[in-house]
Amino acid sequence: MDYLELMKLNKPYASCDLDMPNEYQITSKKLCFEYNHTAPDETEKRRQILSKLFGTSNDNAIIEPSFRCDYGFNIHLHGFVFINYNCVFLDTSPIHLGKNVYIAPGVCLSCAGHAILPEQRAEAIGTSAPIIIEDDVWIGANVTIIGGVTIGKGSVIGAGSVVTRDIPSGVIAYGNPCKVRREITENDRINPIKL
Repeated sequence: MDYLELMKLNKPYASCDLDMPNEYQITSKKLCFEYNHTAPDETEKRRQILSKLFGTSNDNAIIEPSFRCDYGFNIHLHGFVFINYNCVFLDTSPIHLGKNVYIAPGVCLSCAGHAILPEQRAEAIGTSAPIIIEDDVWIGANVTIIGGVTIGKGSVIGAGSVVTRDIPSGVIAYGNPCKVRREITENDRINPIKL
């Protein structure tokens, strides 16, 4: 198995960062640069760039610049996704976003980690694990989600949270570390004023 195949697995792994395939990072940085410098009305150009950048994309994705990622091929969008300004995806493992996922400004999804022992960090040994965000999830502003985490369907992650463990479906969770605070109920329904 080569390094690229290892990176695409939906399993945690440890590696030496010096072995990372640099040509893929250069390609993704160029595509992110190009995307981040498109005009707001260049919708078709943005779609074309995302189709080259991401492993799985679709025409329903809305991503506000500036957006950055490590590789791009490990990012998979499975339906409508809205990613707001200044988000960073460190996709050294697969990142899967379900349909109707809303990601607020300043969110960091970090599959990548570093060794805890200083001598291993000095050898550029790192870790990586996938991130899965299921359908209908809302991630609040400035949230960090680390590798190995799954956010369950329909849940809401409060602004500023650091998510280090799985979050079940249908809950509101927030904090550092992020913890489930309560279930989402019918009492959360908003009744908008109709004009």
